[in-house]
Amino acid sequence: MTDISTIFENLEEVRATTPLVHNITNFVVMNTTANALLALGASPIMAHAPEEMDDLIGIVGGLVINIGTLRGPWIESMIKAGTAASERGIPVVFDPVGAGASRLRTDTAVTIMNECNPTILRGNASEILTVAAATGAADKQRVAAALAAAGGANRGVDSTHSGEGISDVASDLANEYGCTVIISGPSDTITDGDSLITVTGGHNLMTKVTGMGCTASALCGAFAVTAGDPFDASVSAMAVMSAAGAVAAAQSQGPGTLQMHFYDALHNLTREQLEQAIELEWM
Repeated sequence: MTDISTIFENLEEVRATTPLVHNITNFVVMNTTANALLALGASPIMAHAPEEMDDLIGIVGGLVINIGTLRGPWIESMIKAGTAASERGIPVVFDPVGAGASRLRTDTAVTIMNECNPTILRGNASEILTVAAATGAADKQRVAAALAAAGGANRGVDSTHSGEGISDVASDLANEYGCTVIISGPSDTITDGDSLITVTGGHNLMTKVTGMGCTASALCGAFAVTAGDPFDASVSAMAVMSAAGAVAAAQSQGPGTLQMHFYDALHNLTREQLEQAIELEWM
């Protein structure tokens, strides 16, 4: 069972081994997520040319795919890298940013789910519900009920909806694809279809800094390399993210200083800070 000791051990393993994580991510967050991985103790590659995907997948420990700013060649790179990583047993983290906001995003998300076999899927409630509905992975009645509970409308990357039934949909999705699903929000819900846990922590100020969700996905990529078990990796990444956010917010005057202190908190996070800043609840 994942607990504070396991989470901190996984953090120490990242710091000790410096996993190399390839990120095909969006223009908005490239610098932010690369610096977060460095602060955590990992090593990022931020590359997107289709011509180099085969070479890069041969040297990295993990892959993070983020569809925040889509273009045709980038989609080609994502599918090429994701397929190669899956075939080689390299963990793939998929962040379906804005799925449901446009047909391109939704169709791309479905293609990546079906062709790249993600190890970890992380998104907000609207994004996860969209992926579940579009892939047909979850029971339609469950999706409809969860959408109704979440308010119905898809707000894309800004969604903070949660509601009854969303964890059931996430479990359906996890079972269908054999992956771990993370629903980010005020509390993060994590399931592999069998186990389900919520991680509560962080700070509301984190919602005022762009790319925090994308950063969480990047951290999942690092932990997926070293933790071995995708569920443990997901819980560890979200717990460390939340704890670092809480520690940073306590020292910050606003969004600008939060980001600065967040990097420092990631770099220096202690077991004691983890224990004080987050709450784990098994469901």
